Amino acid sequence: MNFFKSQDVARKNTLLLVTLFSLAIISLVILTNILVMVVFGYIDSNTISTETFNDQFDWPTFLLVGAAVTSIIVFGSLYKIMSLSGGGARVAEMMDAELIVEDSGDINKQKILNVVEEMAIASGTPVPPVYLLDEDGINAFAAGYKASDAVIGITRGAIEKLSREQLQGVIAHEFSHVFNGDMRLNIRLIGILHGITIIGIIGYYLLRTTGRSSSRRSKNDGAAAILALGAGLFVIGYAGTFFGNVIKAAVSRQREFLADASAIQFTRNPDGIAGALKRIGGNASGSLMENAHTSEISHTLFSQGISTFLSGIFSTHPPLANRIQRIDPHWDGKFDFTREEKPDEKEYDSTDTTDTKNEDKTAAVLTALAASMNVNAITSHTGQASVEHLNYSHTLISSIPDILKNAAHEPCGARALIYFLVLDTETNLRQQQLQHLMAYADPGAYRETVKLSLNMNTVENEFRLPLVDMALSSLRQLSKKQYQLFKENLDILITMDKKISLSEWMIQKIVTHHLDRIFKQKQRRAKENLTLSKTKKSCCILLSLLSHSGKQQGIDKQRAFDLGNAELGNFDIELLDKNKLNLNDLNQALEELVRLKPLHKPKLLKACVACITADRITTITEAELFRAIADTLDCPMPPLVV
Repeated sequence: MNFFKSQDVARKNTLLLVTLFSLAIISLVILTNILVMVVFGYIDSNTISTETFNDQFDWPTFLLVGAAVTSIIVFGSLYKIMSLSGGGARVAEMMDAELIVEDSGDINKQKILNVVEEMAIASGTPVPPVYLLDEDGINAFAAGYKASDAVIGITRGAIEKLSREQLQGVIAHEFSHVFNGDMRLNIRLIGILHGITIIGIIGYYLLRTTGRSSSRRSKNDGAAAILALGAGLFVIGYAGTFFGNVIKAAVSRQREFLADASAIQFTRNPDGIAGALKRIGGNASGSLMENAHTSEISHTLFSQGISTFLSGIFSTHPPLANRIQRIDPHWDGKFDFTREEKPDEKEYDSTDTTDTKNEDKTAAVLTALAASMNVNAITSHTGQASVEHLNYSHTLISSIPDILKNAAHEPCGARALIYFLVLDTETNLRQQQLQHLMAYADPGAYRETVKLSLNMNTVENEFRLPLVDMALSSLRQLSKKQYQLFKENLDILITMDKKISLSEWMIQKIVTHHLDRIFKQKQRRAKENLTLSKTKKSCCILLSLLSHSGKQQGIDKQRAFDLGNAELGNFDIELLDKNKLNLNDLNQALEELVRLKPLHKPKLLKACVACITADRITTITEAELFRAIADTLDCPMPPLVV
């Protein structure tokens, strides 16, 4: 299943979730009504029969109780979902997880940071922050609404007990949840389950408060009825838990098999994820976690995080043995009882340059781009990183100068890095830009920008987008006020020369596209429900800009535009004059196009590629422009290598 079909399936699973949620509400409404009718005497349990039911049943009360129960469940769910509106970081905080930072001095922490960074760059997504859960069990999770606000959580047991290739398998599994659209579904599921179980919480509260107050009085004045109601609601709460577990199992299990398969496709190393699962089976704590909130996020975990009654029915994950056998059909049934993986500093050093020397790297990359930038390959590449991308990512990160990588790994340096990437090459203008930063930017960010500009003149084109992706994780640690100042300074630096280059636009667009969501700089965008036929104007703007931006050799701009339009289905659109195009129009077009239904986006991406490759020559700049556009359409595009 490719990226777009997975996204579409995730949308359909949301409908399944709503259906199951509605059935759970109906069931709880009926159970609560029966309880209220019996406890408060609307129905005489001694004389009730099928003949007398209609006479005794009070429909106005039924409707009133039904409305109350539905409101409590719905508002409880919405409250929980709103409390997690900050994305994956809120889930990590709920689990009392610790943000892992660079230069912590812990080789195991550095190991997981290196693995996640390589995976993200290979996938064409922002590098997510990594959180450590102080648990002995081997487990992990990915949480968030989109790649923009995703985080990776991993247990201490997983970092200490898994080898690097096993960690790669686990992290690849979690990245597949990002690509497959599972994260948004999972957060909604957390909220829905909270709403379903809130009836039981109310019952428990009634039992405690009424029991205490009635024990202090000789006359209960109806306290017995309230106690009975509380006890009944508490029991109904178990019914809510039952429905919640059924919903989690129904939605989660097949997605886990899909994530396992995607992880193997990513790493092309079934031994990695299979080895991790075997080590879980041999670990004393398995994958179980002790945190009180584990049950709320159990469906988001890499492996079963809690022990459940009737685990065969309620388990959110397929049995461990079944997952291993699907990956390794020749498995002998023996688990791995190795207690701890011995760290090897060289193994986890991201700056290790073994096998990364390549005197003709630029020529090799260009050749690879020409081979991979073709219309038919784009759909299979989107959200589908491979071992070649992973190897290229390792090579690329190792080749980036340390001064740039170090800057990307902490908030002050990350701001300076983005500032540096948009500094002009003309000396006088660069000095004006630096003077502006000295006057208005954070002093530390200004000093770091000067340091970078004194040590380097330019940054190679193939390093620019990966550096931005690396910096985004650090930039997410800014306060809202710091981000607003950073964003204003970035806009000023870019427009100081009265024009915006495509390179500058790419950096600005990716930064704001991902971070505006984090810092809520714009309203939540509309649902993905547009079709291509409803976005002709936006398609025309995008294809016109791509046709004019490249140096087409041997063909004219109109031919490039026509090739792109043919991929759309030959819409009634015409190539716009270059002088009538501006980047504001492009931004507005992309804001609309990001709302396309998942299965309509492949045609648009193919049309973009057709424009860029019309002359059968692809430059790194053209390829990175395409990746930036794909990124703003929420279609992660790995580095275009084979």
